[in-house]
Amino acid sequence: MMDTKQSQNTAGNKKTTRRAFLAKTAGVLLGIVGLPPAALAYARYAEPKWLDTERVVLHTPRLPEAFQGLTVVQFSDTHLGFNYEAEDLARLAEAVNRLKPDVICFTGDLVDYAVGTEGPAYAEALSLMEAGLGKFAVLGNHDYFKGGDKAVAQTLTAGGFRVLRNQAVRLERDGTSLWIAGVEDMWYGKPDIAKCLNTVNPDDYVLLLSHSPDYADTVVDYPVDVQLSGHTHGGQVRIPFYGHVVVPKFGEKYTIGLYRLGTRGFQLYVNRGIGVSQHPVRFNCRPELTCFTLKRG
Repeated sequence: MMDTKQSQNTAGNKKTTRRAFLAKTAGVLLGIVGLPPAALAYARYAEPKWLDTERVVLHTPRLPEAFQGLTVVQFSDTHLGFNYEAEDLARLAEAVNRLKPDVICFTGDLVDYAVGTEGPAYAEALSLMEAGLGKFAVLGNHDYFKGGDKAVAQTLTAGGFRVLRNQAVRLERDGTSLWIAGVEDMWYGKPDIAKCLNTVNPDDYVLLLSHSPDYADTVVDYPVDVQLSGHTHGGQVRIPFYGHVVVPKFGEKYTIGLYRLGTRGFQLYVNRGIGVSQHPVRFNCRPELTCFTLKRG
C-alpha cells in the first residue's frame, strides 16, 4: 500500500507532468499557427508523407574487419493508428528493401496508442522487410500505454523482429562478434545497460538500440560503440534559424542527427522518425529512413 507522503509526491508529479505536457503542446501549437497559410498546408498535407532517406557512413575504431561495410537500416516512431496505417508501413517496407540492408533496426513507438484489431495487418507489413543478418527492435514510450507493451512486442515478433528488452544478440562472421543490444524505454520501462551487456565481451563491438536518446549519458560509460535512437521526431516542427519548437522528455539534450560523446569514439544517432504524434504536421523536419554503412576507422 502506498503511504500518504508517497501518494502526495505521485500526485504532485502527475500535476507537474500534466502542466509540462500542456505547456509543450501550447508551444507546438503556437509554432504551427505562426506559419503562413501555404506553409501550414504544406506542413499538414505534404511533408508528413515525404520520406527522406539519409545515408550515413559511421567510422568506428573497434569495428571487426569481417563486418566492414555492414549496412544497417534504421526506422523509428511509426505511431501507427495516428495518420499512419498498415498500407503506409507496407510502402515503407519497399523503401527499406531497396536499400538491401544486412540489419534492420526499429527504435520504438510502433503504435501511437494501442495495437487494437490491426495487429495482424501491422505484422504482415513488418514481415515484408528483409535483412540478411536479422531484424531487431526496442519498444518506445507509446508502446507501453495501458500496458500494451506485450501486444506491441508480439506484433513485432510476428513481423520477424527480435524484440530486445535489456538484451543483446550476437552476430558472427569469420570468428568475430558484433552485438545488437537493446534496452527498455526510459519513460515507462526500466532500462538496464549493465544487464543488457552481461553476456558481452567488453572487447566486442556493440550497436545499441534505445528509444530515448538521452540515455546516451548513461551508455557513454559502457563499452558501446554506437547508439541508435528515435523518440524526438527531430522536434517535428523546426523553425528556420531557430530549430525545434519542442521535444519530449528524455529527448531534450540530443534531438536530431549524429553526436560524438566521450573519449572512446562513442557515437549517437537520433532518427527523426516516420510518423507524427499529438499533431499531424511536420515542418522542416521530413520523416526519416536512415541507411548506415559501418566502416572501421
